[in-house]
Amino acid sequence: MAARIIFLAPVAQNVGLTSVTLGLVRALQRDGLKVGFVKPIAQPSTAEHTGPRDGSGDTSSYFARTLCLTDSPESIPFTQAEDMVRKGEIDGLLEDIAKMTDALRIEHDVVVVEGLIPLASMQIAIRLNLRIARSLGAEVIPVLNGGELDPKALADTASIAQRQYLREGNLNFPGVLINKLPESSDLTALQMELSKLNASSGTIIGAIPFQPNLNAPRLSDIVSSLGLTIEQGEDLNAVRVHDIVVAARSVEKMIDRLGPATLVVMPGDRSDVALATALAHMRGIPIAGMLLTCGALLAPPVAELIASSGPTSLPILSTPDDTYITASRLSHLSYHVSKDDNTQMERVIDFMAEHIDTSALRKRIGMPSEARLSPPRFRNQLIEFARRANKRIVLPEGEEPRTLQAAAICHRKGIARCVLLGNPNVIREVAKARQIELPDDLEILDPQDVRAHYVDAMVELRRSKNMTPPQALAQLEDAVVLGTMMLAVGEVDGLVSGAVHTTASTVRPALQLIKTEPGQSIVSSVFFMLMPDQVLVYGDCAINPNPTAEQLAEIAVQSADTAKAFGIEPRVAMISYSTGTSGTGGDVDKVREATALVRARRPDIVIDGPMQYDAASVESVGRSKAPDSPVAGRASVFVFPDLNTGNTTYKAVQRSADVVSVGPMLQGLRKPVNDLSRGALVDDIVFTIALTSIQADRQPAGGFEGATTMSAKR
Repeated sequence: MAARIIFLAPVAQNVGLTSVTLGLVRALQRDGLKVGFVKPIAQPSTAEHTGPRDGSGDTSSYFARTLCLTDSPESIPFTQAEDMVRKGEIDGLLEDIAKMTDALRIEHDVVVVEGLIPLASMQIAIRLNLRIARSLGAEVIPVLNGGELDPKALADTASIAQRQYLREGNLNFPGVLINKLPESSDLTALQMELSKLNASSGTIIGAIPFQPNLNAPRLSDIVSSLGLTIEQGEDLNAVRVHDIVVAARSVEKMIDRLGPATLVVMPGDRSDVALATALAHMRGIPIAGMLLTCGALLAPPVAELIASSGPTSLPILSTPDDTYITASRLSHLSYHVSKDDNTQMERVIDFMAEHIDTSALRKRIGMPSEARLSPPRFRNQLIEFARRANKRIVLPEGEEPRTLQAAAICHRKGIARCVLLGNPNVIREVAKARQIELPDDLEILDPQDVRAHYVDAMVELRRSKNMTPPQALAQLEDAVVLGTMMLAVGEVDGLVSGAVHTTASTVRPALQLIKTEPGQSIVSSVFFMLMPDQVLVYGDCAINPNPTAEQLAEIAVQSADTAKAFGIEPRVAMISYSTGTSGTGGDVDKVREATALVRARRPDIVIDGPMQYDAASVESVGRSKAPDSPVAGRASVFVFPDLNTGNTTYKAVQRSADVVSVGPMLQGLRKPVNDLSRGALVDDIVFTIALTSIQADRQPAGGFEGATTMSAKR
């Protein structure tokens, strides 16, 4: 059956069309559907969310391919489409669009088509949208801006849009998508007004609230757009601007405005404001930067006092324009996401997907053509299963800002019940400086108040090492050790650490106090590799440098069980430099022996080896090199012979193929402990907490269908 086509029709210029459209793609992917994406005609570079700030073209298809990992053809340039319409060749244009769309319908369950934004300067866009939707036989979803109209006006706008498309043919309307809704929106009143529309066309498929942080440009984007000069600062791509403050008042009236991610605009002679801004930054408030206007730099004594270098230095920019002109230019700054800003666009797409209800569309689309565990579904199910698990996770690095923000997110979304270890006063100061809203019932434990409670239990656990109470109390000064003891005695269900600690600092206490599962002799790790169409498991790429054949067999069994527990059918390839009996030598013999051990001990596991990576992963190569293998060309679990091979391979795949690698997830411990990268983002920590919750609740023979964590510090 050919895929259904869903056409998103913007009813105004500023609906956030690309963000909403890709959010719908992500939401449908989370349902296990194979989704194609088409932006038939590229948007002119002056439109919202249309292209990089360098004007190099449309980004919709680019982000669909790189972030949603979906098939998407190149768009027809707008000038070419416009020329064909003016020459009376619109039928030829529609045929070209039908060809690119039909090519996707064969291999996909649904194809999402993004229309053209109807700019005042290009009224042809509305005409083209109508004709494209009719020619494709698409189901049309109007996209509205909820921040501009009241419920009745929104319903009237949706009704007018539907009548426009109905004049072009008998098209269906599954519902509406409404973006940028204010917090005060009355959704009940809105739904009542929309329900007056025909049949299901009044269904709200998405009611997406306005989130200012999603419009936060990088400081480098502002520098590029306004042609600013960088006087001080490094890596401006890593700095986001959430607020802009113009120094038009005395300094004491401005101090309250010096919040995180604020760009302070001032004439270069306002030394008082410059010093106050620098002081706020030094006290831990992450100011985005200072922008000096009127072509004047700071007075030398002031500049020398606040000069600094390195990644934590306060960025200082300058412009020859006066303050009024600069403020005006900033107010008219385009906030579309640049092509090289994947991090921000990923946040935007996920936010949109979270607020889209695909149930009405799924009824129309039907079941997916095949069961698929795509990366979006993998991540989404991780969150869902973590919510169901409802586990208590201790975070020893409670005073660390990223960890603090991740805990607040997990608490707010019901992902886990986090326990922060740290000084409550320090935690609240960090939260205030970073404008992190801490839920009232988020649990904070002061290590000074509780560590003595675990001395006896720790002495008992370390009796074989002749540990004394003073020694135990001294070791419990380490928050990771304290958190591990909370896990050991069953007060929490899991532990996540590593944002500021080394891997050894996180893993060593677990090995000493938690120990391995019964029947396990080692702890190993896996990475989940989020390939475009599937999720693969790589082990061990983080823990064991040179495992023996016995240990390698254990790693294979652990990795296969992990894959099955998270919804991935385990087909295990034991990787080596040769396939089958073609090679000899100590290294390949070790892999051959490990494979035989797994077959003898766990005949339920589908495994083969030794096998070269290409024979394991590419069907054509597998058929050639190992035609009788049940694994060749279809492997889902890759077990590497040593840490050197595994770590090198996962990083090569991650970087060369632009694949998200998530892990390491530790396996073999009695209770879950997971390590973070010291460069972990807030989202990375959130997913790691979710993964840890699932591990604490997982059923080895059952089957979860999704999970993720983020990259290691290796």
